[in-house]
Amino acid sequence: MNIPVSSELLDGCVLALLAAKDYYGYTITQQIQQTITISESTLYPVLRRLKKDGALETYDEPFKGRNRRYYRITPAGTTRLGEIRNDWEDYKHNIDWLMKKEGQA
Repeated sequence: MNIPVSSELLDGCVLALLAAKDYYGYTITQQIQQTITISESTLYPVLRRLKKDGALETYDEPFKGRNRRYYRITPAGTTRLGEIRNDWEDYKHNIDWLMKKEGQA
């Protein structure tokens, strides 16, 4: 089943991943694709937007003669992640409540 992922939830997934460790773009995509169905073309605009909003910053590291662009969460990104986590817990609680109402009407 493929339930569409909202942009806020996708932001939360990216920020949560980067809260643990810095990653470059391709690895972020691979990590998130292990959990939800998204394409690379979906993720790169999210990364650009989060950077523009101040939630992420980037730095380059050389790798086999080329540079890899790594993403790192900022203090503003950590704050935003906390907000998204709170929203997610509320949302999840409400959906769980609805799903468990089967046969109770």
